[in-house]
Amino acid sequence: MEIKPTEISISKMFGGYNKRYKHYSPTLGCSMNFHIFFPPSSSPSHKFPVLYWLSGLTCTDENFIAKSGAQRAASSEGVALIVPDTSPRGLNVEGESDSWDFGVGAGFYLNATQEKWKNWKMYDYVVKELPTLLHENFPELDTSRASIFGHSMGGHGALTIYLKNLDKYKSVSAFAPIANPVNCPWRLKAFTNYLGENKADWEEYDATCLVSKYNDVSATILIDQGEDDKFFKDQLLPQKFEEACKKVNVPLLLRLQPGYDHSYFFIATFIDDHIRHHAQALYL
Repeated sequence: MEIKPTEISISKMFGGYNKRYKHYSPTLGCSMNFHIFFPPSSSPSHKFPVLYWLSGLTCTDENFIAKSGAQRAASSEGVALIVPDTSPRGLNVEGESDSWDFGVGAGFYLNATQEKWKNWKMYDYVVKELPTLLHENFPELDTSRASIFGHSMGGHGALTIYLKNLDKYKSVSAFAPIANPVNCPWRLKAFTNYLGENKADWEEYDATCLVSKYNDVSATILIDQGEDDKFFKDQLLPQKFEEACKKVNVPLLLRLQPGYDHSYFFIATFIDDHIRHHAQALYL
């Protein structure tokens, strides 16, 4: 089993390179793919800060790379983009592909505690295994300078991971994040199956619950939310997160964008703002 990453594709873009890798993940117990966008470099000794992107339900490591257009701003700002997959794959757990919002493609960036789903440990994969893998195999990356962002389920992951690891990330942002999952319908299937029935365990993966506990936030949190997003009112609940941030004086910029939906058209429209938001924090 090859733990070291193997390059499986490469394409030049905006002077840099999209490179796709595969490796065996001991954390997840399966082979995983991830993408890195390397900006153009003027010096062999230059190290790029890293910006992790966490994708949403049903996505792989490919959607963001192909659809977001983030490489243009990442190239000009000198930021490397790291794009992991959204769940373990190929484990053949019974029921893993029965639903679009649970199992394969739907890891929710948590560490499952229920035996059947014991391999679903995307939190540890993103926070621990992947940064170590990058540090050991890519000398052109400075993994000590890292930020994180994501979309929908990935926005939920980015916010919760950031709040619980304020020493590891310089900044966070999100597009249409699942901001208060314990109070949304998606929670029932995912959290119950992965984490069991104890609501206190669910709150450990809910940004609105976590921000009251982990509130030593210096960089402003940026969230963009489309007002025509069909999931806005009952699933995403960014206003609940906004209320929680206000109570503990956590700096948040929540931008409601009229006419925009939940798609990559929305992401592509505002992605440059997010890249610049992170570059400012990463190059302080």
